[in-house]
Amino acid sequence: MDGTHFFELVIAMFLAIIALHYAAHRLGLPPAVALLAGGALLAFLPGLPAITVDPGLVLVIFLPPLLLDGAWSIAVQRLRRHILGIASLAVGAVFFTCAVVAVVAHLIFPSLPWAACAALGAIVSPPDAVSARAVLERVRLPRRLQILLEGESLLNDASGLVLFRLAVAAAATGTFSAVEAAGNFFLLAVGGAIVGGIVGTVWVRFVRLLGDQYLIIAATTLLAWISYLIAEQLHVSGVIATVTTGLIATWHQHTVLSAATRMRGSAFWTVVIFLMEAAVFILIGLSLRDVVERGGGFGTVVATMGLPILAILATLVVARFIWVLASDLVINLCNRLGFARTPPLGAGGAIVLSWVGVRGVVTLALALSLPEGFPGRDFILVTAFAVIVGTVLVQGTTLGRVIAWAGLTEPDSERARLTMSQAEAAMAQAQLATIQSLAYDVDGNLIHPQLLERYKRRAVVIVDYAERTEDYAPTLHAHFDVVLEAVATGRRELIRLHRAGDIDDETLRELERDLDLEELSAISAKA
Repeated sequence: MDGTHFFELVIAMFLAIIALHYAAHRLGLPPAVALLAGGALLAFLPGLPAITVDPGLVLVIFLPPLLLDGAWSIAVQRLRRHILGIASLAVGAVFFTCAVVAVVAHLIFPSLPWAACAALGAIVSPPDAVSARAVLERVRLPRRLQILLEGESLLNDASGLVLFRLAVAAAATGTFSAVEAAGNFFLLAVGGAIVGGIVGTVWVRFVRLLGDQYLIIAATTLLAWISYLIAEQLHVSGVIATVTTGLIATWHQHTVLSAATRMRGSAFWTVVIFLMEAAVFILIGLSLRDVVERGGGFGTVVATMGLPILAILATLVVARFIWVLASDLVINLCNRLGFARTPPLGAGGAIVLSWVGVRGVVTLALALSLPEGFPGRDFILVTAFAVIVGTVLVQGTTLGRVIAWAGLTEPDSERARLTMSQAEAAMAQAQLATIQSLAYDVDGNLIHPQLLERYKRRAVVIVDYAERTEDYAPTLHAHFDVVLEAVATGRRELIRLHRAGDIDDETLRELERDLDLEELSAISAKA
């Protein structure tokens, strides 16, 4: 395939992404489901060349920016508060699931070497960050569950990658040491954290020097790949390095980035991540053709591998349930014995947490990267794809119902001390104090009376609203509806003046930008 045809395929893929997202919206389906199914259908279109996915390239292109985006948007304070629970899922649950899947696979196929069974377990055990985000963006969870799932999806890929490499090495050498494996995992994680810390610190200092917002956005866009590639070159965890870099960047971005840089960068990055996440699911679907052909066709795959694959899929679900429920029982026991004060998830929370175990691009990439001649390679590859499809289609489409059935509520310990209205009132008081100190000249004469009056009135209104939010909510919504209508009227008049030739393009853009900011502010305040 020449470069032109490849580019045409890329454009066709992005057009398919738009069409499938629209279809998912109209049908009320999770976009991940529509993209995965659409990609699978496209894979078998007559005349379309077979799509061969380079697993190493897929990981390098897609995984770092998606991990950085997850780290950039995560709540760092809650991440630190729940780090033990996240580690239990990202490390403990992955190791436990890998071991259980390996045992079940060996029971089904006694001739399959233990190393190959462990490789299968490592491939399918870590839930995927991209898939988890795609599923979670359509549901609302209590903050504790949200941070546990977000933190797990950021870190568990590192556990899966380490286990996979150890299993492949064990298959090649015929030897395995649990102590050596634990030591390697520790060194990879610590090394990745050190690399990520250095890259993140350099970024904080570097963006202060750049000044130009477009250079800052470009440098931040490259940050994920820089951190990941440096870590991989040093043979430490690129996943941990990228996540660590992202956490440092998100902690400092409020002080090192200007408002304009944040707004423009956020808009650009949102579109990039949207296209990347969608492209991942399309590529997974497109790879179905190659997977089925390797297995000997649909008929052969279903006849020879159907029941074993269902057994592995069921094992994954059950193993995660066992780990999460057992962990919750341990937390409850420790609380009763006085060793800890962490509230347990409860039955509803544990069930929801157990059900969100969606697999994705990392599972497929690891399966595809198995060397030719690896024991059970075709079965592992077909199983990996079936696990992705099964978890996305079944768990992804039913998660909303499971959450509704669980009837989850936000515990008091997870609620912020101040509401948004109270925080806004505190901010308004601080702003008023600054205005009062600057509204007078050195002789005590008031030089900014209108500004002082404006901020005084604003502080009084905001404080009053914070104390009686429910009383003011209907009036506030009506107020901003009027503001939005006024903005729309202003925009129509601006366009009329431009079309009539009374103002030039530069004037149109400048005034329209002011209207856009006013509209966004009104929409945000109304929400």
